[in-house]
Amino acid sequence: MAPIRVALIGLSSSAKTAWAATAHLPYLLSPAGLAKFQIVALLNSSTDAARKAIEFYKLPASTRAYGSPSDLAADPDVDLVVCNTRVDVHEATIAASVEAGKAVFCEWPLAQNSEVAAALVSKAEKAGALDKTVVGLQGRVFPLVENLRRVIASGRIGKVLSSEVRVFGGLNDRVILPRTLQYFTRSEVGGNIYKIGFGHVLDTVQSVVGDVEKDPETGKAVHGHFQLQRPQVKIRDADGTITETVTSDVPDLILVAGTLPESPRTQKGATLHYRFRRGQPFPGEPILSWSINGEKGEIRVVSPGGAFLNIGVENPPITAELYDFETDKVTPLEWEWADWQKDLPMPARNIGGLYEAFAAAQEGGEVGYPTFGSALARHKQLEELISGWKA
Repeated sequence: MAPIRVALIGLSSSAKTAWAATAHLPYLLSPAGLAKFQIVALLNSSTDAARKAIEFYKLPASTRAYGSPSDLAADPDVDLVVCNTRVDVHEATIAASVEAGKAVFCEWPLAQNSEVAAALVSKAEKAGALDKTVVGLQGRVFPLVENLRRVIASGRIGKVLSSEVRVFGGLNDRVILPRTLQYFTRSEVGGNIYKIGFGHVLDTVQSVVGDVEKDPETGKAVHGHFQLQRPQVKIRDADGTITETVTSDVPDLILVAGTLPESPRTQKGATLHYRFRRGQPFPGEPILSWSINGEKGEIRVVSPGGAFLNIGVENPPITAELYDFETDKVTPLEWEWADWQKDLPMPARNIGGLYEAFAAAQEGGEVGYPTFGSALARHKQLEELISGWKA
């Protein structure tokens, strides 16, 4: 097939965050990426900024530079628009391309709130392009996570009875933020540890055990308890100097519980418990631990060094084990990165998995990736969970 022609939004030579450069560009410029995709355009805050990025990243001189979302949307030689801006700029930069019926890959969160996300979904539906939208909930295509789904489907642990998740992190420190992430203290922006750190893990977990059901009495799918333990957050400049203290309105301790959907592999009334606390754990305690308890066995996933299952952690690595109740033995659950993933930096591996799934769908395969519709459902769940809580 002809390469899918890509326009990147937010690949900047002076970006405050570098997700486009660290997670998207390595895949797109790898042998696997080049076999299916071709970068043909960049959209930045101005055409001059886009030209500087083209030069900085040594992209082909033929790469077109845009400073206007509508100009990009009008380019007939762009097949896929990929957005890596701050969340509260997503809608402004991709809406025109969505309305034009282009395929659009947008990082998570899709928008600052579910209302804006719903508007984007509506635009994609009207354009007949919802199945061509992709959202960066890449934990769903993590090979370890895909293997967990296979193990549960095989019946090795019997029906799922409960699942428990315990996570620390979301940020590297419990009281300090880098200047570039100061907006994490403002809930209205939509990019913070609740939507990103907590939300990515919640989405990944539910992709394995199922989305929790709504309570018929309350109408809510999950019950939560929130606390803002440390509202005063220190801001650190690039030189390491603490320059000010700001007040956050984003919770830093989140406790949730919900009932998993009954299925051939899940017992009626099975429970999901999830505890997330910002900052470092007690020394020696893993940053993430996740258990899936079944009738015949239990799965345990442990990540000593990082909370982000959506990215993966290299050193020390994430481990998965299965405890068989009948034999009383614990065995590793083997999983492996694909060969093309092994040559990429860790942030690019699962992002590359989304690109691979998108390319396969364009060849007539299933839509094996989360769409804007998936993102809207997760936005609504997160907002429903936190509704009524005030800092």
